[in-house]
Amino acid sequence: MSFDNCILAIDQGTTSTRAIIFSDKGKILCSAQEEFAQHYPNDGWVEHDPEEIWQTTLNVCKAALQQGQQKLTKVVTIGITNQRETTLVWDKQTGKPIYNAIVWQDRRTAAICDNLRTDATLQQVQSKSGLLLDPYFSATKAAWILDNVTGARQRAEAGELAFGTIDSFLIWRLTGGKQHVTDVTNASRTNLFNIHSLQWDDELLSLFNVPAAMLPDVKECADDFGVTDPALFGKAIPINGVAGDQQAASVGQCCFETGAIKSTYGTGCFVLLNTGEKVLNSKNNLLPTVAYQINGKVHYALEGSIFIAGAAVQWLRDGIGVIENASETEKMAQTLDYEHGVYMVPAFAGLGAPYWDPLARAAIYGMTRATSPNHFARAALESVAYQTFDLLEAMSQDGVTATSINVDGGMVANNWVCQFISDILNIEVARPEIMETTALGAAYLAGLKAGIYSSTDALTQMHKIEQAFNPNLAKATRTKLLSGWKAAIQSTLQFLY
Repeated sequence: MSFDNCILAIDQGTTSTRAIIFSDKGKILCSAQEEFAQHYPNDGWVEHDPEEIWQTTLNVCKAALQQGQQKLTKVVTIGITNQRETTLVWDKQTGKPIYNAIVWQDRRTAAICDNLRTDATLQQVQSKSGLLLDPYFSATKAAWILDNVTGARQRAEAGELAFGTIDSFLIWRLTGGKQHVTDVTNASRTNLFNIHSLQWDDELLSLFNVPAAMLPDVKECADDFGVTDPALFGKAIPINGVAGDQQAASVGQCCFETGAIKSTYGTGCFVLLNTGEKVLNSKNNLLPTVAYQINGKVHYALEGSIFIAGAAVQWLRDGIGVIENASETEKMAQTLDYEHGVYMVPAFAGLGAPYWDPLARAAIYGMTRATSPNHFARAALESVAYQTFDLLEAMSQDGVTATSINVDGGMVANNWVCQFISDILNIEVARPEIMETTALGAAYLAGLKAGIYSSTDALTQMHKIEQAFNPNLAKATRTKLLSGWKAAIQSTLQFLY
């Protein structure tokens, strides 16, 4: 049996790179994944080696395509999704980065943000980009590279350097340096893009001191992003879909209707609410952003960003060695009851929405001599549900009340996590049949441009729920748990060092 009209999705994440070949029915046919190193040069700094990202991308694509040959798959297009806000600057002639990629979690530019912060600049940034003035976003990262690499600013102003998020860098490399492009979702996360005009904004470029000559061209999510160099994969393959990871997951979950909401639990956790063709401004520190642009039509989203979700479990494994594998945490959590009393506030990279405190640091509360690795595991898992509650509470205060939520990401393979999220949110949690929704969304976008799919309605008809979880927790218990969480958050916010 052969498979025509297949799509190669590249999912370049924060801790690993994955390549998946999907059939035109949205089924996973082949996949490969490779982790890469995290670099922490200073307190609050997080970097990636761009060459390692490129090499892992090549490795997993070639591995997936090799599997595909054995299964008689015919890949006709490529979709790319990526960790957002992570920032690179590279030489336009050689294609070589002039500094490591500064990761979205990185906090080094907090002082730059503070120096820029006035009521006028906050209003300017928010009204144009929809975003806050925070180290999370790309603009101050790019400015930091230009100001800290010898000669970089002069070279950038002379048009010799390129700025981009991971998607732009990969497309540059995949096309042999022929395309310097991005899509509207990634552009909308830089602090440099006007989400109303859908253009790079001269005033924001001036504010952050980023030369326009560095910037990629901005395209729709389903668009022509060039073709791969034939030397890479044996033939030229069109790149037809690009979206930042959270927007791609929303597409993969088929959240095309106004009011649809999804929450992705990967390294971080990100809740996106489709607000339709209108920008919904939040009074509770949620971010209006671009959800997608397809066939000239733009949908916006309201987003809540949690910096640490699965990364807390990764810390348990790699940081303090209390687990060997993330899958162990489900059974560990089940050994304890709701009254165990330990809370983890995983502010390893500051706190995101709705608190936006870049200087907050992680803390564990409620420990006794009886506290065990099981408590650490359960508290880490519980923290993702509590943080999601904070986001949905903020959305509710902005006038949008969720009645169900679509979840995806590596953490929700854990049934205990899904049930606890449902219990704490007190709403239905729906887990899809295809868990790799970020890669699936990139594939869907590429397939739309390539003509494999006729419309977003056709994609919605393909979407299937694998399991739904419904709340089953006594109100008094839920109230007590949330009270403890709020106390832990307030204690963390008040801690100064």
